[in-house]
Amino acid sequence: MARQATIRKINVEKHAKGSWLRDFILGWQDGLVNVLGVILGVATATTSKTIVIVAAMAAAFAESVSMAAVAYTSFKAEHDYYKSEENREKREIEAVPKTETKEVREIYTKLGFKGSLLDRVVKHITSNKQRWLDVMMSQELKLNPPKNNLLVTASVVGISALIGSFIPATPFFFLPIKTAVIVALIVSTIVLFFVGVYKAKTTVGNPLRSGIELAVIGMLAALAGYAIGIVFGILFPGAN
Repeated sequence: MARQATIRKINVEKHAKGSWLRDFILGWQDGLVNVLGVILGVATATTSKTIVIVAAMAAAFAESVSMAAVAYTSFKAEHDYYKSEENREKREIEAVPKTETKEVREIYTKLGFKGSLLDRVVKHITSNKQRWLDVMMSQELKLNPPKNNLLVTASVVGISALIGSFIPATPFFFLPIKTAVIVALIVSTIVLFFVGVYKAKTTVGNPLRSGIELAVIGMLAALAGYAIGIVFGILFPGAN
């Protein structure tokens, strides 16, 4: 029993680590890519370093708050849906236990259980209502328990978005605009690539492909911002 408890604890810790990593990368990547696009657009349309920095800070903090709010509302919707389905399954277990028992049997029959072993598995599961409920949620509905602390999750996403935003913005505090643009592009691309590699190694996927995908996303954002900056620079030359 102690060994099983230890294994469960390790699995929970691994899942929690992966969840936090996913939340951090979600906010961090979004902050970096979006602010990179904004900075390049503004830097292309103006020669004022102050305007670029102000635009970068406004975009960084707005992105951080926006990402935190989106994370909270989306995870709350996921939490509410899970709870509604869980309550429905609880009612069905109480109201129609024979039907729910049959569903458990069907689930494990498809998994290859049969005969007396199948009977023992079904009996074991249905002898405990919480265990029974967990099986119905995970095996029948394919739903995993939602995140426990929505505020913490939203905070992680928001703070990581702010951190990511400062990566392309930092060169503009110390370098001339033209040099800062080049440095921001190079640093952002390299960082995105290695984060993509790390994400694939710690979760799933091909490290090289994941790294290239994130780097390409950053470059597409940069090109979009650059193109918009050129257009506005032509339309409003007085902004320089």
